[in-house]
Amino acid sequence: MSRQRTLEPVQWIALAGALALAAAAVMLPPPARAADKPATVAGQPAGNCPASLNFRFPRLQDDAPQNLCQYAGKVVLVVNTASYCGFTPQYEGLEALYAKYRDRGLVVLGFPSNDFSQEPGSAKEISDFCYNTYGVKFPMLGKSHVRGSDANPMYALLAQETGTTPKWNFYKYLIDRKGQVVGSYNSMVKPDDKQFVATVEELLNKR
Repeated sequence: MSRQRTLEPVQWIALAGALALAAAAVMLPPPARAADKPATVAGQPAGNCPASLNFRFPRLQDDAPQNLCQYAGKVVLVVNTASYCGFTPQYEGLEALYAKYRDRGLVVLGFPSNDFSQEPGSAKEISDFCYNTYGVKFPMLGKSHVRGSDANPMYALLAQETGTTPKWNFYKYLIDRKGQVVGSYNSMVKPDDKQFVATVEELLNKR
């Protein structure tokens, strides 16, 4: 008749520890996939995306979410726009500038805003007006605030970087290829202003 083997106290402790580890492994959640990881906080660097572009906004014409990190490495001109302003014809100049330099790395980002009471329309009305009146094809984002405590996060950062907020519609900010906010321009500076265009070309030439 065979004798049943008994475990020494030390062996019992080792066995109990092994069982505990196995149970813990079963209860651990699976490794997070890329899609499960929390989104990077807006305004903070993410990989090759500079803080100045690390934002998401709805596209004007259809509310499709747009990650501005897609423009990393480009020269970015940011403009707050309005449909019923004395400077509204600058849409034409902005589109011409975009068409001329887009292949060299320029992108114009339009931010419609009613902060100066000259953009009361809906997203569809604004989008239709921009395209039908001025043939705007540069990216237009959803209507938002661009100054004050309600300013969208990108404009809050632009104000912080430059020390100035938009004083009126069609105020302009330039961001270089490295994501540095390099300047701000008031509404009187037209998109075809020689000095302004020279600055854009200089930024485009830098790598």
